[in-house]
Amino acid sequence: MARSRCSVLLLLLGCLLPVFAEATAIESLKTFIRETRTVRADFSQTLYDQSARAIQESKGTMQFERPEKFRWVYEKPYEQMIVGDGTQVWFYDPDLNQVTIRQFNIAIGSSPAALLAGSSTIEENFELVELGVQNDLEWLEATPKSKESAFEFIQMAFSRDGELKIMALRDNFGQTTLLSFSGWNKNPTLSADLFKFVPPDNADVISE
Repeated sequence: MARSRCSVLLLLLGCLLPVFAEATAIESLKTFIRETRTVRADFSQTLYDQSARAIQESKGTMQFERPEKFRWVYEKPYEQMIVGDGTQVWFYDPDLNQVTIRQFNIAIGSSPAALLAGSSTIEENFELVELGVQNDLEWLEATPKSKESAFEFIQMAFSRDGELKIMALRDNFGQTTLLSFSGWNKNPTLSADLFKFVPPDNADVISE
């Protein structure tokens, strides 16, 4: 399976074939989830089409508090905010002055946010497979068990000291989203207000 999927990220990251040596990415993920209650970090995101051509780039910040609270803010090139409080998720587009509200369990499902901020055991929602070491990073692949997931699979890379560096997500339309993280602040004190959202006055609010 890993060999067939290797071509997806070949032009982006290099071929992540299994390496039958020390590979502890799964343990790094479990330790990360077990020991990390809150996080503040920066991210850069690149969206690639089916031909591995970059079609969109963005940057921003993310914060989460386990279980199931997160704030994902895109700052460049366009502002956008995604806030989850464990019950609902708000998607806010300032340019359109539009807010979309979805039930948390529907919006999240088997998604990256479920991996990072979720409260359940990882194996309940994902099949995890070691992919080995590439460029001194330990890689794993997480395949959603739910057939309704928006993603075919997610690949994650950890540094030797257990810091999450990269997530690569292949969606059901053949596009790949590459996320690179930096500036990790582990277990900071976060205000509860970060995970609440009140639609701006005169915003177009859509509930799904």
